[in-house]
Amino acid sequence: MSSPKPTLGFPTRTAAIEHLRTEGITAAQIARKIGIDVKSVSALEASAARKRGTERPIRQAAPSTSKQHTVCIDNDVLRTLRPHAAKRGLSVNALARLLLATVADDNLVDALLDDGDA
Repeated sequence: MSSPKPTLGFPTRTAAIEHLRTEGITAAQIARKIGIDVKSVSALEASAARKRGTERPIRQAAPSTSKQHTVCIDNDVLRTLRPHAAKRGLSVNALARLLLATVADDNLVDALLDDGDA
């Protein structure tokens, strides 16, 4: 087991991640801020949730002042995402939001679609 790694003024990366999550920051944004892979963010959150004896990591809904829109996603797609969401301790909707935010934040639309419009 590795020793705690102080991060962003917190005693551990996990503490930093949990604090940033309560502020509504996405895993992708946290990963970039800390300098780790987004999968590491999810893994640290899941580990902390298990230690607390809860199934889900600490989350706070996005502030109501933010502009949000509804996106309809086919039920077959949501069913496909379900095991991936469960593995990360997320709802399917939270995983879908995270995926869309990551694609947009990391400018991956053209890379994913590979439709020649790059």
